Amino acid sequence: MQELPIGLPEAWEFFSSPSNLGEITPKHMGFRITSGVPKRMYPGQIVSYRLSPIPGIKISWVTEITHVEDLKFFVDEQRFGPYSMWHHEHHFEERDGSVLMTDKVSYKLPLGFLGHLAHFLFVKKQLKAIFDYRIKVLEEKFER
Repeated sequence: MQELPIGLPEAWEFFSSPSNLGEITPKHMGFRITSGVPKRMYPGQIVSYRLSPIPGIKISWVTEITHVEDLKFFVDEQRFGPYSMWHHEHHFEERDGSVLMTDKVSYKLPLGFLGHLAHFLFVKKQLKAIFDYRIKVLEEKFER
């Protein structure tokens, strides 16, 4: 959850454009969109990426924008990538001249016990670090 000192239209304009994802992803991950990206997202849109979650290991990740309700929320789901399941909800709520953004991420790792071990050893920490980075970048970008 993060509150930004901007209006809902400005928040939506930024977050509903997949091309802005690279700006809020840690630079060391080498995030790059490999598919064409329309200016505005829409349900059914497929977005492909390349990134390096672990130094020296590059992966492809394909997500689909499954739900969009303008100025309220959107959902991306993994179609191909490192997780057995990935479902990420992005919610936006206007509050007296600011916007409260709430993320809900549900995911499952592959490989049973090994996936659980990887989650314990680094995946959970890495996801937290990615979202912490995003909070910092957005605070700097939208500070008033």
